[in-house]
Amino acid sequence: MDTAIIADSISCIPKEQVERYQIKIVPANVFFNNHIYRDLIELSSEKAYELLEKAPEFWKTSAPSPEDYVEAYRELAKRVSSILVVTISSKLSMFHSSATAAREVFKEESPQTVIEVMDSQTVAAAEGLIVLAAAKAADEGKSFNEVVAIANWVKERVKFIGLLETIRFVYRTGRIPKVASELGSMLSIKPVLTGSNGSIRLAGAARNRQNGINKMLQMMNVDVNHVEPVHVAVMHAKTLEEAEKLKEMVVAEFNCVEIFITDFSPMMGYATGPGTLALAYYKENELGR
Repeated sequence: MDTAIIADSISCIPKEQVERYQIKIVPANVFFNNHIYRDLIELSSEKAYELLEKAPEFWKTSAPSPEDYVEAYRELAKRVSSILVVTISSKLSMFHSSATAAREVFKEESPQTVIEVMDSQTVAAAEGLIVLAAAKAADEGKSFNEVVAIANWVKERVKFIGLLETIRFVYRTGRIPKVASELGSMLSIKPVLTGSNGSIRLAGAARNRQNGINKMLQMMNVDVNHVEPVHVAVMHAKTLEEAEKLKEMVVAEFNCVEIFITDFSPMMGYATGPGTLALAYYKENELGR
């Protein structure tokens, strides 16, 4: 491959796919009780939820620094001439600004290396599906321009739907002020969220889990009919059994050419809370992409 792909740990890409397509992951930083952990590297999802439930007031997170991205560029530039960086929505975190600042710094060190920084305008495995489409194209030997074009194509079409067990975690973090203001006093309902224009918004609510899951599937049905090929990621925060059942429901109802289950990263779990279930998906077009 002459093109390398960089993602962040928020993209929730399964480890085996990261390794298969040689995707470079730049982790977020998690601060807990005076210790610094690199998301998914020094802190597993299981351990993260233990810490989060134990003392959420001692838990903080931050995006990687520009120096972290420069280090990743330097490593990859030894073997490729072009790098595509895909980040979580710039409206939700500082990953994009760090990656962009790092690119300007690295230009002086390696002006021959072409680096494109793409704002996914989404989050979690919706971002991950963009990354995987690009990584597969690079693995097939497509040109850098083709890889970027494919990533942009998926970016314009990928959808995110999430079901929260409670609004309490989102309300506490203040990451989604609009949802907090609308639902802050209704902690007993199950909010359904979607991604739109780089932000997360409230799409509805359910009185119980099963109704919420049914609502997610109904929303997906609006976008995808039963014969259209679709790529799907099922995400969960400490609720694997439900994720497996949701996967079975999706497989039974849609023509999945790709589907996998993945954990939310600890940083995502902090923002949404244990019990979160989510779907990310996009349809292929008539050309097979």
